[in-house]
Amino acid sequence: MLESFCEGRLFAERIGTGPAEVVALHGWARTREDLIGALTGFNAVAFDLPGFGSSPEPSTAWGSEAYAALVAEALATLGRPQVVLGHSFGGRVAVRLAARWPELVSGLVLTGVPLFERTSSPALPYRAVRWASRRGLVPASWLEKARQRYGSRDYLRATETMRSILVRVVSERYDEDLARISCPVELVWGEDDTDAPPGFAEQACAMLDKAHLQVLEHVGHMTPLAAPGALHDAVGRLLNVSSL
Repeated sequence: MLESFCEGRLFAERIGTGPAEVVALHGWARTREDLIGALTGFNAVAFDLPGFGSSPEPSTAWGSEAYAALVAEALATLGRPQVVLGHSFGGRVAVRLAARWPELVSGLVLTGVPLFERTSSPALPYRAVRWASRRGLVPASWLEKARQRYGSRDYLRATETMRSILVRVVSERYDEDLARISCPVELVWGEDDTDAPPGFAEQACAMLDKAHLQVLEHVGHMTPLAAPGALHDAVGRLLNVSSL
């Protein structure tokens, strides 16, 4: 059954019968359902982030901090700090949350999170059309055609507002936030993740105060579906730490 938070701006599914101790945040263009398998046996809340699943999209182009602020508002009603499980885009939000509202987070499980810039850049033809469009040298229709040809699948499938959010989020940096996180962090990464390579997790470990990294063989970016047991175990380890 879905539960409404923040006056209908955020919807979530409850798992278990007791007070929540785990919160889950899914990846871009995904929903809470990805993470249900990793939450079996816990008292948890799996959110649909705004713009996905049952939660309405923002009215403006949010960054991950605005997403984290809304999740923080919801977590404040749960009565205790939570272990937060974040996959991909949800992990970006989780990092912002733990850095800026540490009183709400007892631990983090991060998996497949694009925390650092990729070395690749947009295709040269697209960059050329974008440059010309910004200077009024070509019509807007040319830019849209270039977007359709060279844009990512996530970008092409998104609404106008969600496209703006995606463009904004992929250019964000998290170095300062990672350095500010004081809670224990479990990083569970797919060895074959090409969206957020394992090197990202290794960089993050070097910046975090209390971190443990587990790299899973023969697993790609979709760890919640390919290895829910590993995420479940990571959540359990953090719950054991927080209960001491």
